[in-house]
Amino acid sequence: MKIAVVGGGAAGFFLSGRLKRLLPEARVVLIERSSRVLAKVKVSGGGRCNLTNSFAEVSDLCHVYPRGHKLMKRLLREFSHEDAYRWFEAHGVPLTTQDDECVFPQSQNSESVILCLRREAEAAGVEVRTGCPVIAVRRREGEGLLLVYDETGERNELFDRVAITTGGAPRGEGHNWLSALGHKIEKPCPSLYTFNINTRALTLLMGIVVENAMVGIAGTKYRAEGALLITHWGLSGPAVLRLSSYAARHMDENNYNVPLLVNWTGETNVEKVAEQLRVCLRDAQRRQMSNLHPFGLQNRLWLYLLERAGIASDKTCCELGSKGLNRLVHVLTSDSYEVAGKGAFREEFVTCGGVSLESVSMRTLESKVCPGLYFAGEVLDIDAVTGGFNFQAAWTTAYVAAGAIAASLRDREAGDETRR
Repeated sequence: MKIAVVGGGAAGFFLSGRLKRLLPEARVVLIERSSRVLAKVKVSGGGRCNLTNSFAEVSDLCHVYPRGHKLMKRLLREFSHEDAYRWFEAHGVPLTTQDDECVFPQSQNSESVILCLRREAEAAGVEVRTGCPVIAVRRREGEGLLLVYDETGERNELFDRVAITTGGAPRGEGHNWLSALGHKIEKPCPSLYTFNINTRALTLLMGIVVENAMVGIAGTKYRAEGALLITHWGLSGPAVLRLSSYAARHMDENNYNVPLLVNWTGETNVEKVAEQLRVCLRDAQRRQMSNLHPFGLQNRLWLYLLERAGIASDKTCCELGSKGLNRLVHVLTSDSYEVAGKGAFREEFVTCGGVSLESVSMRTLESKVCPGLYFAGEVLDIDAVTGGFNFQAAWTTAYVAAGAIAASLRDREAGDETRR
């Protein structure tokens, strides 16, 4: 038995290692087009690798998997976040769960995860090839699947089963050969990125974090909440990254130029915001507006927001008046900016889109149009918000696909024995 795993990322290594353990007699070949494997694992989480989440704060998977939550609900029964936690600890990577429920290696270094995956593949006997691009897969009826490395045919190779774990392709590159086989491809576009904001007065506040903020795209239902970070290019932080995930296709269709609303208070009830401000003003009537610090906002940000509302910072609280209060409430809850593109950190992007889930079996992740071909990881139209959920999808889909491949080959062998 000869099996190819195309793509040397997180899903590819996890799948090939498990597959070789399930079928020790099989030849498992992991094929990577570039000279480096696990490159995305290395840079993920700022080099720390947020490899899963405790899911303790997840009430509905659709909140963390904007695409693929129904499939993930089914597959997580086979390999959950708890299974992933136990697997990595059993394979020499002690883990820690942070206050935000994100799970990292205790080393706080992605190299721990990389070494673990490479060590497991090597110990299992997986053959790893780098610098080996695959340009097509072709069916050979009754023989298996042919991996095409070049059109001359000199280096092409036949396999019994093939798993595709090539990861995301934000610009759609790498999907043509899968489309040619008959797979439906959901248009790929980037997800999980920061926003460029060309408002200098805002970007001068770089480094300020608002712990509980809300962001949304005006005229749509896309909203997200969480910590918000002001950067020298615009806005970042979990709230922005989540919004970029929820609205990935909308952002792409609008060339990443959309009207952004920021609620600096995190409170959706505008009247409650107004009432809290009234209390602050009443308790500090003779103080200047600059001396207030409502909603835990840092002083530099508060002064900026006063200016946005057209309120002099040296005005006393008792002088504000109802019109000034209304303007201030509006800025605090519906501050508006124009997004002028996405951040430039491409190595951390997750891809929205890919092989449509309509084209694969929900139970085995086998292709419906090309028997013997399986998928795992980000090449599928499954993606998540930040927090370790994307890596969990990689581990889960790889685990399920490996089990399905092993079962199909065992069934084939059993059938051959029966016929003999």
